[in-house]
Amino acid sequence: MNTVLQVRQQGLSFGGFILGAFLLVFASLTFFKFIPAYIQNAKINSTFSTIANDPEMQKASPREIRMSFEKRASIDEISVITSNEIDIASGDGVLELSASYTATIPLFANISILLEFNPSSN
Repeated sequence: MNTVLQVRQQGLSFGGFILGAFLLVFASLTFFKFIPAYIQNAKINSTFSTIANDPEMQKASPREIRMSFEKRASIDEISVITSNEIDIASGDGVLELSASYTATIPLFANISILLEFNPSSN
């Protein structure tokens, strides 16, 4: 006697595959739109740390510090903040630079995402 057990098919349907692919592409495109904003923030953090750790800048005036930032920002192509938006604090011989700015990232149609950044030198 030949008895064949019926085995249920398992796998991904074509509709499930299309839906999964759509969600993966949407998530990837959204993620890739965030990258430039985070790169700019990393550049600003690096520039602030470099200026704050520079021995010549420890006793520099706020005007000189802002000019140093402008020069470094033009080299690093930092365009989201200007030197006038930098908060400069000097206490106990330690220079601290900080700023606060927002980046608006358009997703599609009239939907955008607002990112808030607070880079600082420490």
